[in-house]
Amino acid sequence: MIIRKEFKFENAHVVRGCSSIKCRSSLHGHSYRVELLFESNFLDNGQMVYDFGLMKQNMKDLVESFDHALTLWSGDDTSYIEDMKRHSDRWVELPVSPSAEQFSRVIFVMIDKLLKLTSTVNGEKEVKLNSVIVHETATGYAQCFSEDAYSKSMGNIALEEIIFSEEVKRNFYDVELFAKLIKEQKFQNPKSV
Repeated sequence: MIIRKEFKFENAHVVRGCSSIKCRSSLHGHSYRVELLFESNFLDNGQMVYDFGLMKQNMKDLVESFDHALTLWSGDDTSYIEDMKRHSDRWVELPVSPSAEQFSRVIFVMIDKLLKLTSTVNGEKEVKLNSVIVHETATGYAQCFSEDAYSKSMGNIALEEIIFSEEVKRNFYDVELFAKLIKEQKFQNPKSV
């Protein structure tokens, strides 16, 4: 069975090297919709694959870290990156260009790692992240599966190379969330939410 949870965020970026002149040369933004799809052949004690309420914690914080933020590519011009960081409190720097395709891969890697490090308490069994869909516009989206997320040919995504501004990290319910993810510390789902 597959279940789906949707999140939203507003974000600005430049996608260098793309075909569209406006997209590659001008800072612009989108209203993104992100779908997380989870799968399991088992149901928990509440006869659910995974309680949607559990997704309103760390998973939500990771996805919404991009909300009202500027996303930068670490391979862009250094002076541009420094200027943008100087003029924006909320920014995220990625090791890949911030296209819808790469957003779906980055979010997949973060959520997949979080899910694998989370101990469940309500009989959840063999829950896996099936895919992540990132809608950049009403008519266009990118969907990432595990083989895409970890594909070296699409650009390596190491969590250690994702940098969140201090303002973004301050907005996490657990301000150490991303540091714990990088250190592969265990997370525990609460007994009730």
